[in-house]
This record gives sequence, structure tokens and C-alpha cells, in this order.
Amino acid sequence: MSELTRKAEKLDAADELAAKRAEFVLDDVVYLDGNSLGALPAAVPGRIEDVVRRQWGELRIRSWTEGGWWTAPERIGDRIAPLVGAAAGQVVVGDSTSVNVFKALVGAVRLARQADGGGLGRDEIVVDATTFPTDGYLAGSAARMTGCTLRPVPPSEVTDALGDRTAAVLLNHVDYRTGRLHDLPSLTAAVHAAGAYVVWDLCHSAGALPVGLDEHGVDLAVGCTYKYLNGGPGAPAFLYVRADLQDRFDSPLPGWNSHAEPFGMRAEYEPAAGAVRGRVGTPDILSMLALEAALEVWDGVTIDAVRAKSLALTDFFLECVEEYVPEGRVECVTPRAHGERGSQVALRCPDAGDVMERLIERGVVGDFRRPDVLRFGFTPLYVGFADVERAARVLAEELA
Repeated sequence: MSELTRKAEKLDAADELAAKRAEFVLDDVVYLDGNSLGALPAAVPGRIEDVVRRQWGELRIRSWTEGGWWTAPERIGDRIAPLVGAAAGQVVVGDSTSVNVFKALVGAVRLARQADGGGLGRDEIVVDATTFPTDGYLAGSAARMTGCTLRPVPPSEVTDALGDRTAAVLLNHVDYRTGRLHDLPSLTAAVHAAGAYVVWDLCHSAGALPVGLDEHGVDLAVGCTYKYLNGGPGAPAFLYVRADLQDRFDSPLPGWNSHAEPFGMRAEYEPAAGAVRGRVGTPDILSMLALEAALEVWDGVTIDAVRAKSLALTDFFLECVEEYVPEGRVECVTPRAHGERGSQVALRCPDAGDVMERLIERGVVGDFRRPDVLRFGFTPLYVGFADVERAARVLAEELA
């Protein structure tokens, strides 16, 4: 037994979250792709069977009231809220991440112009130049819709790019390629100092590390639920609208579900109060209630404990890679500093695509991002330290 294997055993024995692994459906595979799709929580299949057989099959339309379907978007939003540092009543679940990014970004421009007296002087949207492509596409569409200029800027240059023309800024909390964690508190403060509004994409941080939306005064935020929140493929995303902005939030997608009187069927649109105005149309109930069941794994878990384990897992993985992998074979592109690291490790490797295929064949599942990045995501609720040591050892064997 190697020294690192013994260390993994000791770390697993001391892990306060170790028992959570039993609440997931997992086999002998080392699953390090939870930053793309989280593992299945064991409670979900039974809940979905009940939703389909009893609520839909027997109660049918009565389930909108008797089964709590109608209130699910806000109820589940309140369940997610503590995981992103938000008080109740500010998070609504529904639609895709892309749809919510569009709602939030156009809404942010409209908020900026309201605050500026209704003029068009605020005519620029700043977007993270390294963002996930869809965010960039949506930012471009939002700019065309609002008559703004789109300005892509690397996150390190955002503060210098802000000015009295800036209306809204769209940023990623964690870079999806490298796992770099951006400074949400200081960037939010800088955007506010410029008189603009910020939208944060939390897809790679929600459920992996503390976000502090309320604490840091974030205006709007969006996140998916199928990664670290384990909500399942295509699970609905969430939208956060800070409480004091809700009465001014003007969604570009007003729908009957966000109307003050949804069954009034009036021709004139009147937005509902609170986070409800972030809704659009009829919720996807099957996916919504699967997510609600999945979130039960968070019972008794604090996001601080998750963050502590995440950093320990990624530290240990880097230690094992340095010990096992031949020198010069890979290059870590994820920051080493804890304050700059999300919950993944990205390694640059010339033949990354072929390497990842071989790793998956041997039961170590990560993913590959073109042209040369191996991504390993660490979900602290079900990944252990022995998994980490095994993954690094198999990687070294394939690279030898």
C-alpha cells in the first residue's frame, strides 16, 4: 500500500460527509463529471413514480393544488436559496439556464435605465469574454434587443472596462474550462460603483461553494441544477432577483404564470409581486419534482462543509497527480490558491481526448474540452479521497 493510499484511507475515515455517498445511486466507477451531470440521488426514482402514478395518474388536475404543483417553483427556489446565500422569496425555479440568463440580462439593462431616469445613456453590456458560449450568444441577442453595444472583456479587465455607459455586466462565478473562481464580492462592488447592474452565472458554483448573494448585494443571478445540485438531465434552472429590485424587475418574457392574476386571463399584463414575476409559462412538473426530491440530500449539510471538503479533495488530487504522473506530461490550468479555485481541476494534455476515452474505459469518468483539457469535477457529497487517489493513479498509468 502506497503512502498516498494510506493517506486517502485516513482522510475518508475523518470525512464528515462520507455517509452522504449512500444517498446516491453509484457503482464502482470514480465519477468525476458531476460538474456536467450530477449523480442520481436514491430518493428520486420513488418520488417520480409517485408523481406519475398517483399525482398525475389518480389526482390528475387536482395535483396543481392538492399536490402542490402550482407553488413548486417558489417552494423549490426557497430550498435552493440557502445554498447560494439568499433569504427566502428571492429564488424561483423554472425554464432553462439560457432562458433565465436572457431574462436576467435584459431585466438588468432595464433596471439600469430606470435608475438613470429612463434615458438611453446606459447603452453597453459587458460580458465575460471567456464565458460559456451560450452566455455570449444570449448577451449578443440581449444587446440587439435593448439597443446596446456588446463588449466582451476578460474578467481580470472588467473593473477597468466599466463606465457611465455600462448598463449590465454578465459574469461567470467559476470558469467552466479552467475551474478558476472569480472574485464575486469585489466585481459586484465595482459594477455597482459604476452605476450598473450585475448578473452572475452560478452554474459551476451553486452547490459546490459559498456564493453569498445577499451578503454581497448581487442584483441578479442564474444557475443550473443538474450539476452540483444533482437535479437530473435537463432539470430546470433557477433565477435570483434581489428582494429590493423585484418590484422594478421587468422581464422580457412575461407569461401567464408570472401574472398577478394568472387565471384572470386579462389582456393587460400585470406582473405578480416577488420572485414569482420571474416565471413565464407552465412549469415542467416532472423535472421540477425530481429536482425537489434530489435536494433532500442536502438535509443536514452546510455549504461551508461542502467547500472545505471540495478544497481538500482538489488539493489531494493535485498532490497525487504530482506524485504519480510523469513530469511534464500534464499542465494544471486550475489555480492552486483556494480563493481562486472552484470544485474542479483542469489539466492540459496534448492528447486529452484519447486519454479521457481510456480513463472512462477504466472506470474513471471525467470529461474533455477541446482542444486539450481534461476536466475533473469533484462533488463532495459523493466523491471520496480513495476515489481521488485511484483517479490520479489510473491517469498516471495511461500517461506513462
